[in-house]
Amino acid sequence: MQAQEIIMASRPEGMPTQANFSLKQLELPPLKPGEFLVKNLWMSVDPYMRGRMIDRESYIAPFALGEALEGGAIGEVIESNHEGFPVGSKVSSMKGWRSHYVTDGTDHTLLPDTPLSESHFLGVLGMPGMTAWTGLNRIAQLKAGETLFVSAASGAVGSVACQLGLLMGAKVVASVGSDEKAEALKAMGIQQVINYKTTPNLSQALKAAAPQGVDVYFENVGGEHLAAALDNMNDHGRIAVCGMIAQYNDTAPTPGPSNLAYIIMKKLRVEGFIVFEHWQHYGEFAKQMSEWLASGKVKAEQTIYEGLDNAPAAFIGLFEGKNRGKMVVKLA
Repeated sequence: MQAQEIIMASRPEGMPTQANFSLKQLELPPLKPGEFLVKNLWMSVDPYMRGRMIDRESYIAPFALGEALEGGAIGEVIESNHEGFPVGSKVSSMKGWRSHYVTDGTDHTLLPDTPLSESHFLGVLGMPGMTAWTGLNRIAQLKAGETLFVSAASGAVGSVACQLGLLMGAKVVASVGSDEKAEALKAMGIQQVINYKTTPNLSQALKAAAPQGVDVYFENVGGEHLAAALDNMNDHGRIAVCGMIAQYNDTAPTPGPSNLAYIIMKKLRVEGFIVFEHWQHYGEFAKQMSEWLASGKVKAEQTIYEGLDNAPAAFIGLFEGKNRGKMVVKLA
């Protein structure tokens, strides 16, 4: 079996470029007993992958030069010597960035039968959706009647966080980078949307959108957004820190906001989290989210690139604001 995979040819300095990636052809070995062959149908690109391109110690090992990248993927079993993974079954894995691969099933999960596209298990029913649910329920403990501010609100995590905030009875204020993205969120019922690229003062715009102050900030961006949130947080507010995409491509340390003293003055709770440490609650999340999707209470937006060779462009597009909702690559 001939297969293709994307390898990291060089480590990015600043914004990743096509030159950092290379398409490799390889021949897969024949199946051994207990193994099966997967044809990937969908793969995910996510901002956290940028951190793995840096050779440094972190919560997850960095990508190795010259080896295939990794990430969430949905595939179909097309040949099998494993009774637990019959031909035709669909599986989720972290074996993205490749067309086919052989595995013994370690760290693979069979997908349930569903009328939804399997790609949603990479987005609203997968890690991004689970991140939004965890941040609001387990970290920030958002309550009905509170005001929620979400940055990167049109992205895979942010768009779900906004919708869940509404379902939980909160007033939601969102920040996005274009008028088109703002209109898409308004169509989902989020009426207070700020285009941070066109407003002259993000802190003042947030104050106008939330004159009663912010109780919970779902942090995806950092930098100016964190500073604006701190200016407008209410006493005893909570900040769930999911990501800081504004500085992922920085080549030098980014100074922190000058108003961090508000954490003390306003008695704020700031907590970073990695969703995989909360994965034991996935069953509860998946049950709720499946019901919300089926009833139309949550809408799942996707931006789709076609073909494995376009996976690097899809990844780079995350940092250029080209996605609405979850960015995925359709491989087959």
